Amino acid sequence: MKFETFKSGDWVQQYQYKSFSPVPVNREWHWEDPVINTLLERASRGLAELDAFTLIVPDVDLFIQMHITKEANNSSRIEGTQTQMDEAVLKAEQLSPEKRDDWGEVRNYVQAINEAITELDRLPLSNRLLKHTHAILMQGVRGENKTPGEFRISQNWIGGSGLSDAAFIPPHHSEVPELMSDLELFWHNDNINVPELIRIALSHYQFETIHPFLDGNGRIGRLLITLYLVNKGLLRKPSLYLSHFFERNRGSYYDALTRVRQSNDISHWVRFFLNAVIETSGKGKETFQRILALRQEMDSLTISYGKRAENVQILMKNLYRRPAVTANEAADLLGVSHQAASALLKKMVSDGILKEITGYQRNRVFMFFRYLELFSD
Repeated sequence: MKFETFKSGDWVQQYQYKSFSPVPVNREWHWEDPVINTLLERASRGLAELDAFTLIVPDVDLFIQMHITKEANNSSRIEGTQTQMDEAVLKAEQLSPEKRDDWGEVRNYVQAINEAITELDRLPLSNRLLKHTHAILMQGVRGENKTPGEFRISQNWIGGSGLSDAAFIPPHHSEVPELMSDLELFWHNDNINVPELIRIALSHYQFETIHPFLDGNGRIGRLLITLYLVNKGLLRKPSLYLSHFFERNRGSYYDALTRVRQSNDISHWVRFFLNAVIETSGKGKETFQRILALRQEMDSLTISYGKRAENVQILMKNLYRRPAVTANEAADLLGVSHQAASALLKKMVSDGILKEITGYQRNRVFMFFRYLELFSD
């Protein structure tokens, strides 16, 4: 199939509405646009350079958790949540009650990503894995009554209040199993010559067009990108997440997907996607460089703590994973008294490592703010 002659699908008359039936994607793909070749080369190089950082950064898994939290937050914000990064790293009881629902969606997404990545160690990317990940994503939050973990068996729509005024109506639910089976075959078809970044660009478009779940399709579809890159070995660690780019360019993101369905312009979508990979890879490399510089600075400062240096090192490792801590948490982690933990945290505040963010006398929360800022928008 050539991009230039691609026909995206057909509108199918249902009862009182038309749904969009996309063509299958499990086939050879070709294009004449030289810009795509250039972007593909740059995106592949950028991805490889980003992946190289995960080999040279010590204890990289500590920092991957913050990448995951940022992705969960950005992807959820595209869907309307209001949680900020400094809130995403807190615990539920540390937030005001009105913020806990949105926070719950973000934390579900963090859990869903972590479990999906673990599953990839023993199973290939599959619809079964996406269903399991979706079930985690939707547990106990908005949409929990919309068949979590199962492909839909009723019609859904995008935009508007119903089918009569929807911006887009995905394929009829009877088509979903076959279309998703075709998509899964496309991921693993070794008999066709399609570059991996082109495959996942096409796969993300196809997934969002099929919209196989009643809710949560945007988040699962964006997570699919990272899962695919890890599964195919383009990333050793889940270090690339495109939701920040998509959120900042939300109008262009939706427009690029819509143009495929309305105008058959798959080339425009692929160019947009590759640009997202190029920019996000570059920013990811910058973040890792800043992490290395900050960690070197913190390691040097730790030496000045004398006998308490070992405890500071333990605490810092914990803060790189989640940059918020209370005195009780520090005491439990270090095996010291509450008084000793409080004294250590006070010293770290005076040295500019931590900030107390509540203003309370009790139940205070200390934030590793300089590290958090590396992941804030």
